[in-house]
Amino acid sequence: MTRRFTWSWIAQFIVVVVCAFTLKQYYSTASANQLRWILAPTSACVELVSGTSFDFESHAGYISSDRSFLIAPSCAGVNFLITAFLMLSMGKLLRDPSKNITWGFIPTTVTIAYLVTLVANTTRIAIALRLRRMPVEPGWLNPNQFHRFEGIFIYFGFLLLLFMLSENISSEKTSSLFRRSFFPLLVYYATTLGIPLANSAYRQGIDFWEHSLFVLLIPLILILPIAAFRFWRQRRLLRGRYGLTTGLERSTLCQ
Repeated sequence: MTRRFTWSWIAQFIVVVVCAFTLKQYYSTASANQLRWILAPTSACVELVSGTSFDFESHAGYISSDRSFLIAPSCAGVNFLITAFLMLSMGKLLRDPSKNITWGFIPTTVTIAYLVTLVANTTRIAIALRLRRMPVEPGWLNPNQFHRFEGIFIYFGFLLLLFMLSENISSEKTSSLFRRSFFPLLVYYATTLGIPLANSAYRQGIDFWEHSLFVLLIPLILILPIAAFRFWRQRRLLRGRYGLTTGLERSTLCQ
């Protein structure tokens, strides 16, 4: 079936991209004071979960009472918010470009992405606080690398979970193995690697390439077992159907 891209769909696609780009540009220069709309609820949730109290310091962020942990602008989770928004909105638009989709899906996906960002960020920071109290650290990663590993693992894990839930809730499910398993990975790579590369982030040197290596490999640790399981399950179902069909044919021939 040929898919037709309506003018409404094209306009919605452009608005989604512009919203994501605008938020990315805003975040790149925003201070802690300008990000209190996400830092404040994040710190409140972390306080509730971890029991650690935080106080706001202008232009710095939310610092713990013992002054050992800072929820800074880099910890705001805005990049995850952008990725989640793009994944949800693009997923809905790409399911059927010919279908007339109401404009209400944009504020809906923004709200869902914001709430999931708070949950994911709270989980990440609460785990980081817990790990700081543990005397044992992995010998194959330094503290900064381990913090990076933990952040990417949790963020992409939540992104993958959000995608699977959105696909199950949607009435327009897709059974494509590639789409269901690798679509969130493609969106994640586009926002965490594609945009920084376009902005010449590679000029930062070895730190950027180390970060890129983590971003490339860690999501695969999560997604490849899921893709392998789906592939094995589909093969098993097909094999069962083929065996059933063959059995019926033999039964018919014996009559």
